[in-house]
Amino acid sequence: MELLTNFAEELKKDDLRQKVVTLVPAFHALRDLGSSLIPKSEASSARDRIIAYLKQYPGIIIDGDELMVVSGINEWARRVRELRVQFGWWIYSGVTFKQMAQNPDDAEAFKAMGIDPSLIKTDQYVLMSTTQDLEAAYRWNVLNEIRKKKIAVKEKIIEYLRKNVGKQVTGEELSYLAGNTKEWARRVRELRTEEGWPIVTKNTGRDDLPVGVYVLEKDRQAYVYDRKIPDPVRVAVLTRDHFRCTKCGWSRDDASPDDPRNMLELHHIHQHKDGGDNTEDNLTTLCNVCHDDEHR
Repeated sequence: MELLTNFAEELKKDDLRQKVVTLVPAFHALRDLGSSLIPKSEASSARDRIIAYLKQYPGIIIDGDELMVVSGINEWARRVRELRVQFGWWIYSGVTFKQMAQNPDDAEAFKAMGIDPSLIKTDQYVLMSTTQDLEAAYRWNVLNEIRKKKIAVKEKIIEYLRKNVGKQVTGEELSYLAGNTKEWARRVRELRTEEGWPIVTKNTGRDDLPVGVYVLEKDRQAYVYDRKIPDPVRVAVLTRDHFRCTKCGWSRDDASPDDPRNMLELHHIHQHKDGGDNTEDNLTTLCNVCHDDEHR
C-alpha cells in the first residue's frame, strides 16, 4: 500500500521509465502476496497451488485471473495444461464447454450443474472431478500420436476411443484430438447414432458417468438395424427395463472381468428390416451375449 500510495507522486514526474521502474516492487509484492494465500506446506509450487485452489471449488467456474494470482507466475496457463495432460486432472476450459454445447443434451446437463456453456468465457475453467486420473499421461501420449495423422476428425476420434475401450474419456481430450475445432462433438454423435458405435454418456443412460465424459463400451458396431434408435427412446427403454437384460437379468452392476457380458443393447422385437419401428413397444433391453443369441 505504501508503494502504491507513493506512486501518486511519481505520476507527476515526466520520466516514463522512472515511473515503470518505481512500479516494479509493487508488482513483485502483489505477486508474492497472491502466491502466499495457499501455504507452502500445502502447495510448494505454482502448479500445486493451482490444483489446490481448484479442488476447493469443484464444479465452479473459475476465472483465469484467479489462477494467475494464486500461482504467482506469468505462465500459469501452461501449468493448467500440465495438470490436464501430464497429471490427469479433469479441468475443462471455456473453449471445451462451448464446443460441447453443440449437443443440446450436454448443454442441459451442464446447466443442471449451474454452468451455462453459452455464457462461459474462453479463459474460464472448471474442475470436473476431484479424483486424479492416473492413466491420463499414457492416454495423452496416444492422443498426440493420433492427432498428428492426416485423417478425418471422425476417424481420429474412433481410433482413440478404440484404444481406450471401457475407459472414461473426457471432452477435453476429444477437443484437443480434433485440433480444438467445433466439429468433434457432432462427430461423436454421428459415430453413435449413424455408425452404431456404443459410445455412452450420462445422457444416453449411464447415470454413473460424470457430465462430459464418453465411454466406448465395446469394440464393435451395433447391428445395422439398431443404429437409428433415437437417444430419448434408447434412454426410455433402458429406464423401463431397469437397466437389466430382460432375458438373463444381467446389469452393469454384475460386470466382472471373466464375464463376456459387458454392455446393454437394444433389440427390435419385430425386426427393423421387416418393418419394425424404433418405438419403446418394439424394443427390449438385452445384454450383448443374449443379443448375439437372438440374432443367431
